[in-house]
Amino acid sequence: MSFAGANRLELLQIAESVAQEKLIDRELVIKAIESSLCVAARNKYGELRDIRVSVDPTTGEQTVRQVRTVVEEVENDVAELSLEEAREIKPDAEIGDEFVEELESFDMGRIVSQRAKQALLQQVRGAERERQYEEFKDRVGTLIVGTVKREEYGNIIVDLTRGEGIIRREDKIGRESYGVGERLRSYVRDVRSETRGPQIFLSRTAKEFMIELFRNEVPEIYEGTIVIRAVARDPGSRAKIAVESYDSSIDPVGACVGMRGSRVQTVVNELQGERIDVIPWTENLVDFIVSALQPATVTKVMLTDAGIPREVVVPDDQLSLAIGRRGQNVNLARELTGLRISIVSESEERERRNAEAAEQAQKLMDAMDIDEVFAQYLVSAGFDSIELLAACDQEELASLEGLDSELAEEIQERAGEAVRAADEAIRGRARELGLQDDLAEFEGLSSKMLLALAENEIFTLGEFAITDVQELSGDHGVKYGRPVWEPGILSAFDVTPEEAFTLILQARVAAGILTFEEAQEQIEKQNALLEAEAAENAEDVPAFE
Repeated sequence: MSFAGANRLELLQIAESVAQEKLIDRELVIKAIESSLCVAARNKYGELRDIRVSVDPTTGEQTVRQVRTVVEEVENDVAELSLEEAREIKPDAEIGDEFVEELESFDMGRIVSQRAKQALLQQVRGAERERQYEEFKDRVGTLIVGTVKREEYGNIIVDLTRGEGIIRREDKIGRESYGVGERLRSYVRDVRSETRGPQIFLSRTAKEFMIELFRNEVPEIYEGTIVIRAVARDPGSRAKIAVESYDSSIDPVGACVGMRGSRVQTVVNELQGERIDVIPWTENLVDFIVSALQPATVTKVMLTDAGIPREVVVPDDQLSLAIGRRGQNVNLARELTGLRISIVSESEERERRNAEAAEQAQKLMDAMDIDEVFAQYLVSAGFDSIELLAACDQEELASLEGLDSELAEEIQERAGEAVRAADEAIRGRARELGLQDDLAEFEGLSSKMLLALAENEIFTLGEFAITDVQELSGDHGVKYGRPVWEPGILSAFDVTPEEAFTLILQARVAAGILTFEEAQEQIEKQNALLEAEAAENAEDVPAFE
């Protein structure tokens, strides 16, 4: 490419050639040529001059002009002129007006031509980078096929024909390596515009990569009949996906697996042999965690007070299978469901249950002054706490074998005395922490609740009255479409958000912050808000679509 002595047709040929080679708009190349010719003209006429060059895109004719701008105070006398000078030329001239003077065409020497060429290349590279960024930024979140160009420090550079992408070491599956020229499919994770050009970051470990592979292989997913609800991956080793069908006549698992496993095998081959468990999505958390732990068999699922699975019991010979090598199976199940469950064997669960029963029996023995055999008998019958014994129906207690109404009455009296003593002890600990009388005497809070509040530095009725509802009752979040529980100060006592809100308003009335009527009005507003939130939560769980 040479500008020295280039005629008009040669300039147009240069523009056409560069536009085709770099895959950019011809008009951008013409502008780049104009900019480079400006560089050459300033080298000839002076760097301080405001020189502008235009090239006719049809004929290639060049026009060189010098522009002087009218300013209040002249700092550059070759590019500016004062208002007085301008009005000598044009009586109605104003600040900001431009005076244009056409200059003669000039011949560029070798050095000037080289500078112009460098300016042109710089402009073209900038236009090419902009073109690449605009093209690839819209492909974020899609699959792309390229050829391996080279490997640099463990990263793979991929030729995408109209750009280059990079698969960083952490985005490679295991220790996979590819030969130069080998075709490679990957997921466009991100495209960034940087000074050195657009950076196209590709990934083969992203969950979305596997999702897009299934979308290509399973027509029902592509059409939206089947949706992938959640994904968990240990790239190159194992993965689990949960799928749901909007058509009751279509088995989502069977459709994803395909005839004799043909569909899932195609994805497995692309993922370097990564084993994939396809499981059905269900809103029933117990069924979902049982399916997610396949191929292990689950015998029991323990729930939290909020009804969320917290522990899974498996047969002794299934424990290692449920956990998996280096915890892989259980970790993938946790990631898939968003549940922080733990796994124990049947023997471990039985030993723990026996230990808990012994502990509960010891508490009854200590509190009620009864012998071990009788305490164990009460625990085995379901009366495992003094609170339960004190509050239960006396006839129900007397119906136990070996007990009569007189003995049942005595047991309840002892349990009641023990509860009152424990209650006073708990309140005493709360007062030692700083609990004040106005909060201690507030109705609706048990002694254990008061201790929990004091342990969280809520000591007075006024402090309780300004506490957030979620701080007391806890709050539900969502991860992978499943609820995640963040406990509150009183969530261990099964205090619901509605109950917490009512308690707070009652405290505000008692503290004189609100009137009774104002509290009632806020309760009505809160009820309306909760109804709206319930309707929103009842909508379909988000899916990978």
